[in-house]
Amino acid sequence: MSDLKTPPAGPGRMLPPGEYGFDQLELGDHYKTAGVTITEAHIVGFAGLSGDLFDVHMDDEFAREAGFSGRIAHGLLGLALADGLKTRSPVRLLGIATLGWNWSFRAALFPQDRIHARLEVIAKRATKRADRGIVTFAMTVLNQRGETVQEGQTQLMMKAGPKAD
Repeated sequence: MSDLKTPPAGPGRMLPPGEYGFDQLELGDHYKTAGVTITEAHIVGFAGLSGDLFDVHMDDEFAREAGFSGRIAHGLLGLALADGLKTRSPVRLLGIATLGWNWSFRAALFPQDRIHARLEVIAKRATKRADRGIVTFAMTVLNQRGETVQEGQTQLMMKAGPKAD
């Protein structure tokens, strides 16, 4: 679905597919990732991997008694999937390492929800090394109804990127 409600973009460019290093990004630049549908296999696999077998993720009846319509996905599973969408996007960020997250979980994620992420450059700073810099991205995760389910900021150490001829 291409008509999802996405938060309005800032004044920067909508980034087309390509590689972007620190030097190629400007404040306000933004892009939207493809989507992924959260499956039962994601939830069960993440529970096994993380050791988080909390009943709200594994037991429909418990989740309903807690006020949900059924089991919900782990919030950290949503973050992990969104970060994967960022990493495999046609907008290729020349990342070296993620340095941190400031993250909020706004709404429950359910099996069969389809999520995508919107990223926007909100800060940049050079480092003492000329071959890299640090970029802060605002990241919003939206479900198939265009509702914000997660949002926050992430800092990414990035390569400077190719120099224009």
